[in-house]
Amino acid sequence: MALLIHGGRIITPTEDFTGDIYAENETITRIEPHIDSKLVAPGAEVVDARGKYVFPGFIDPHVHIHLPFMGTYAADDYESASMAALVGGTTTLIEMICPGAGDQPIEAFELWRSKAQELAAVDYTFHMSVVRFEEHIRDQFREIVKAGVASFKVFLAYKGALNLSDEHLFAAMKFAKDLGVIVTAHCENADAIDALQKSLLAAGKTGPEWHGPSRPPIVEADGVHHLCTFAELLGTHVYIVHTSCADALRQALAARQRGVNVWVESVIPHFVLDETYVERGQFEGAKYVMSPPLRAKANQDVLWNGIKTRQISTIATDHAPFRFADQKKMGVDGFTRIPNGIPSIQERVGRWWMHARRRRLSCSGSTPARARSSSAATPISSSTIRAIAARFRRNAVTRTSITTRTRDGRDGGGPRSLR
Repeated sequence: MALLIHGGRIITPTEDFTGDIYAENETITRIEPHIDSKLVAPGAEVVDARGKYVFPGFIDPHVHIHLPFMGTYAADDYESASMAALVGGTTTLIEMICPGAGDQPIEAFELWRSKAQELAAVDYTFHMSVVRFEEHIRDQFREIVKAGVASFKVFLAYKGALNLSDEHLFAAMKFAKDLGVIVTAHCENADAIDALQKSLLAAGKTGPEWHGPSRPPIVEADGVHHLCTFAELLGTHVYIVHTSCADALRQALAARQRGVNVWVESVIPHFVLDETYVERGQFEGAKYVMSPPLRAKANQDVLWNGIKTRQISTIATDHAPFRFADQKKMGVDGFTRIPNGIPSIQERVGRWWMHARRRRLSCSGSTPARARSSSAATPISSSTIRAIAARFRRNAVTRTSITTRTRDGRDGGGPRSLR
């Protein structure tokens, strides 16, 4: 199948120009100021992109679609989530597999993969969560890596549910180093959070506005420091997910200065929302409960500067949608029972673009020259999205790596969020 995209405003990490793009057999073969449609393969589909932006397909490196969590399940499946991703310009998803502590890792991997195989309208791969690490199950993780998964996920949060003991955390990170895979990590302090939550609830502080005080920035920073200490001892490559605040970023950068192989991810809600949203009355704040929580607005400048200076490598979503009426309200009597997570898989690129332009940042994170004007994009119809989704399903393959790091552990430049 051949495709010619004509006259669009082409945006790459380094360039911004008007031109044509030609692809054959799912591969872009030509990008030129003008390509004569009469000189391409017979029957090529021609898309008139004049007045529209043409981006590379974006990768969302952190999503939750099939998510059993806090007594319920996330509200998406791969059909709804991947079609929403397409609307927002995202063509590859990396989902977190989050089994329960009693589940077999290989069975969880097969379950998550089966959920994606029949319904996904985009390319996909997985991070494999390690929520237990007894000796007798470690061979299962080897099999999962052989199947193409290039990263583990560990939690320094959710005491009694997802967190690992230090003994198992250290062993899992050494194991990852030996296998040549990266360790992604939710960095907080599970014991500190547990104690703060119990204290707040005992004092009658039960509303969603107390979710943030139960997980203050210093707790997140402590988790980053702890993870990076182990990474420094072991030489493991680590990737810190959903970094939300200046304190946590500072710890990651300090570790990087010491030679730790650490990359930093932030997620779009932390760039554009702040703690005042979760403080809204009439339980409305529950809609914005996520972990780490939304922070004081001053942290947004730190995150945007981190993108500009490339201290932060990727912008993800941590997409985890829960319905307000029957799921978020599970925590109406206590914030610890509010399912953590908010949706953003469709909005990430658009929100980033809008706010980046206001801050005069380009796709590459640098300050751009004055951009040429472009007419507003025409809204995409639901029928068009379904047609695109059907095409993706016919051709979709799973991606097996999120990094340019090689299997033998050599550093090829770290994670990328745009291809």
